[in-house]
Amino acid sequence: MKSISLFSGYIFLVFAILTGIASNGFLKTTEGFTKITPTIFCVVSIVVCLFCISKAMTIIPVGFTYATYGALTITAVTLFGIFKYNQTPNIYGTLGLILIVAGVILLNVFGEVK
Repeated sequence: MKSISLFSGYIFLVFAILTGIASNGFLKTTEGFTKITPTIFCVVSIVVCLFCISKAMTIIPVGFTYATYGALTITAVTLFGIFKYNQTPNIYGTLGLILIVAGVILLNVFGEVK
């Protein structure tokens, strides 16, 4: 198998985050998978997301990849909910999101893989 570059790994990670946001953000529109068009969109986007994150994990360490993917996807989907569905998190939810993002920043800046 041909090895991909670190830059390509991060490109795959960005696409995984974007498709993860798309699939999770529009999941509510499927109305429990009863609406076919949004359901197909969500299924296709989550498959693309999983493909991209698996490719990213071939070059970027698993912990870094998944922590970055998870934190950015959770934060973006929360923002998506605020703007699309008018769902504002309370102070504890906001604090939790800040801690998640801070944790990922710490992991990516100061974390070491041994």
